[in-house]
Order: sequence, then structure tokens, then C-alpha cells
Amino acid sequence: MQTSLSSQCLAVNLDQPYRISTEQLHVLPASNISVSFRFLRPGDQSEVKSLCCDWFPIEYPDLWYDDIVQDTKYYALAACETHTQRIIGVVVADILPLGSCNREDQQILHKSFPLTTPVCYILILGVEKDYRRQGLAGILLCHLLNALYERGTCQAVYLHVLYSNKQAIKFYQSKSFQYRVHLPHY
Repeated sequence: MQTSLSSQCLAVNLDQPYRISTEQLHVLPASNISVSFRFLRPGDQSEVKSLCCDWFPIEYPDLWYDDIVQDTKYYALAACETHTQRIIGVVVADILPLGSCNREDQQILHKSFPLTTPVCYILILGVEKDYRRQGLAGILLCHLLNALYERGTCQAVYLHVLYSNKQAIKFYQSKSFQYRVHLPHY
């Protein structure tokens, strides 16, 4: 798909635990709404697709939504409003060898790292509009980073952010992600 959009590749190294106080049940301070966390499962496809259509300027194929709820190769965590179990936030990531990344993304680690080095690509991280700016995206990201750290094999985490999305760039930089490369027309 050809667009006039450009993005930045941001990355963080996983050389220490990324800790935050998180529990299975969390109360959002500004709204006093309790949130629980669970992995995506079959049946979540349409709800996640609807959220992604609201959050991102790209359209994923239906097969991708089937994959993220069924394939354990993805880390696919949902934040749900506890009482309704409605999904209000999602993080989906893929762990893959550095050599399987797009060529421009292989710059996230120094050339001395072998192409077999495991890295994590964050495909989506989003929170429903009414629940933003309450720390939920940070908690979802922290769950992912903690899981990666406990696994102990992943050397870096990276993602793409639209160059025009200054708020998202600021968010990731506040979480120790660093700018790596500008990708025009991405």
C-alpha cells in the first residue's frame, strides 16, 4: 500500500528488568474503573479489529486477526473493563530473529549481533479513547517487557510510530525507547 506517511523506528534494549507495580486487577485512577488483563482468545477478532480500525491508519487482513488470537507465537494481551469484559486496550508483539526483520529494522542492534538474535516487534499497542492518559498503555507495555525479560532471550524491542504522532513518540521515549531510523513513505 503506497502512502505519503512516514514513521520512526524506536527500540529499547532489555538488559534489566522493566518493573512497575502491576496486578491482575488494576483500577484506573482518573475513572475509578477496574481493569483486568487476559490473553486474546478466539472470538475476540471482531472486537480487536474494530479497535484497530479506530487506532491505526492501516488495515490488517482478517487472517491476521485470526492469527493473533490463536497463534501462540504472538504475545497478545488485552486489557478488559472488569465488569463487562469489554476490551479497552491491546498489545500484540512478535518475537523473531533479527534476520527476519525488514532490512531497515535490522539497524536496531549493532552489526556484531548475529542475525539469529531474538528481537521483539510490537505490532500494536492501543487503548480506547475514553481510557487514554490513565497509564493503561504503560501497564500493557510493562506486562510485555516483563514477560520478555523473564524469558531472557530477547535482546531488543522495537516498533514503528508515525512521524506525525508526536504524542506516541513522547510516550515511547518516556519508556526508554530510542529513535533508530526515519522511514519515509512507510
